[in-house]
Amino acid sequence: MPEDFEDLPSTLQRSPKSARETYAKAKESAEDTYGKGERASRTAYSALKHTHEKVGDHWEQKEEYGPSDSRAESGGANPSGETGGGVDANASKEHLYSRAKELGVEGRSKMDKDDLAKAVQKANDRETRKARGD
Repeated sequence: MPEDFEDLPSTLQRSPKSARETYAKAKESAEDTYGKGERASRTAYSALKHTHEKVGDHWEQKEEYGPSDSRAESGGANPSGETGGGVDANASKEHLYSRAKELGVEGRSKMDKDDLAKAVQKANDRETRKARGD
């Protein structure tokens, strides 16, 4: 397990130790199986999304362990469904509303659950770009 997390993606560098360690352990294991590269990174993010959700420009511990979206639920080498981009799209509407409020999403009170998940994903992407200086 690396002591130094500088080689982690920037969103993980800004995240709690539990998120960094989950990703690093999963990536190390995936690299043993698949070798270094994009597949190992995708596998590590998949593991991370079972325990953490993206909030703005970082990752936070989820309330409940489990797949975060339909793509994670399908699993396997060729998953189907849509990714939530780190948003816990399987969380309750109330949880997604709370995240949207935290991120300043306008019009959230009129959104259904799917719209809230997409709006939170957009807000997360915006916060990540801002944190990176893009």
